[in-house]
Amino acid sequence: MYEYVGSIHMHSKFSDGSGDPAKIAQTADEVGLDFIILTDHNTLRALHEGYEKWYGQTLLLVGCELNDKVNKNHYLAMNISETFSTRQSAKDYVKKVKDAGGIGFIAHPHEERNSMKEHPPYPWTDWDAGEFTGIEIWNHMSEWMEGLTEQNKYSHFVHPLKSVISPSKKTLQKWDELNRLRKVVGIGGIDAHAHKVNVLGFVEVEVFPYKVLFKSIRTHILTDKKLRAKNLSIDSAKEIIYKSLENGSCFVSNNYHGDAKGFKFYAKTGGKHFQMGESVKLKTSVNLKVILPNKSANIILIHNGKQLSSIENTEGDFIVKKPGQYRVEVYT
Repeated sequence: MYEYVGSIHMHSKFSDGSGDPAKIAQTADEVGLDFIILTDHNTLRALHEGYEKWYGQTLLLVGCELNDKVNKNHYLAMNISETFSTRQSAKDYVKKVKDAGGIGFIAHPHEERNSMKEHPPYPWTDWDAGEFTGIEIWNHMSEWMEGLTEQNKYSHFVHPLKSVISPSKKTLQKWDELNRLRKVVGIGGIDAHAHKVNVLGFVEVEVFPYKVLFKSIRTHILTDKKLRAKNLSIDSAKEIIYKSLENGSCFVSNNYHGDAKGFKFYAKTGGKHFQMGESVKLKTSVNLKVILPNKSANIILIHNGKQLSSIENTEGDFIVKKPGQYRVEVYT
């Protein structure tokens, strides 16, 4: 399998961000990302104006973030060519995205914050909305703002990466609950805006530049095809990325705590290997294997939402005999 690392969920000057899409992509290339997915609010202007293309070694893809008529239930819609009216329910646009051949992920599903009145929370409430592809299990800006207090605001602003620790327990619990019913893919998002703020009336400061947040939460995809194969069209590369996300052939990491490229979690049974996102037919037992790319860490095996086993090592080797959904969490 080939592994590619990307950053998902960001906004440009075409909605409430400050950056030009091309410059955002060039910054991602400088950081070493293989792809980024732009998700401006309710617009695909960057797509229609031709920004979806390669910038050095980074492919910029354009989706959008949809919301309902009361600005709730934000949905990261991808692989679509038109947006949908905000004067409808989440159930309606989740269905329309799927019917259009797209995929979609619930954004910051359990957002809870009250530190800034001008930035209220935007949680997801319509869990009966239908077959969304997945959910954003980790959102940088949501966690950062939820942890913001009067006492820590200076350290939070000075160290925006250090303050992001782990996904919300409530979101992970919901993710596990949903996966007991059907496959629901988990992705990570940065929710970058790079707002420009005037300080003392004459100095403009960019709060949380794209380059900083690109070093935070990342989504890694696995594919059996090369993303940069010779003569591969942008549409074909786009299909590779979206198909991996749709299938759940992906995992989420926080680059601030270490480079997770090379992480492996797969199943072995009957002489065959099964990768992340795949289903395995259980006969007697299955060997679940975890390999970390660099240093030893705490590897926790989760089965149907409950911790089954753990080990402090560079590798984990688990024999499981019960059906269900298995995932791992790794803490350095």
